[in-house]
Amino acid sequence: MTFKLHSRDIQEGAQMANAQVFNGMGHSGDNISPHLSWEGAPEGTQSFVVTCYDPDAPTGSGWWHWAVIDIPAGVHELPAGASPNGIPKGALETRTDYGKPGYGGAAPPPGRNHRYMFTVHALKVPSIGLDREASGALVGFMVYMNSLGSASITAMYHS
Repeated sequence: MTFKLHSRDIQEGAQMANAQVFNGMGHSGDNISPHLSWEGAPEGTQSFVVTCYDPDAPTGSGWWHWAVIDIPAGVHELPAGASPNGIPKGALETRTDYGKPGYGGAAPPPGRNHRYMFTVHALKVPSIGLDREASGALVGFMVYMNSLGSASITAMYHS
């Protein structure tokens, strides 16, 4: 079976709904983390990490919108609105580029179309050993070092 990511709230290549847009920085979205579910994880998966990353942010390094680390291997879904109170036991949200842990929705500069890459990463370790203050870049490094595979949905947003 192929590793796949599904969502009832975001679709590949489609414009994100206002529900997943940030409330601030000139945007008035609901800032609700989307439903995500996955299947077909690689053999040997001991945990998952879910990330949301915008490679088009005008920063020189993109923008980390969400990271949930150390999701137990038996979990295969995050419900809509999981951030901050529906994160699975044992998992942890880390700091985003908004400066704090938790989901931070789309908020591109006006008139620009941005990609929002929601990815579930299957890891060969039960924990990547980070805390809530870990940056998106550090999470990304630890994921890269321990990855067995990943599945993504890239949604779009422009204001």
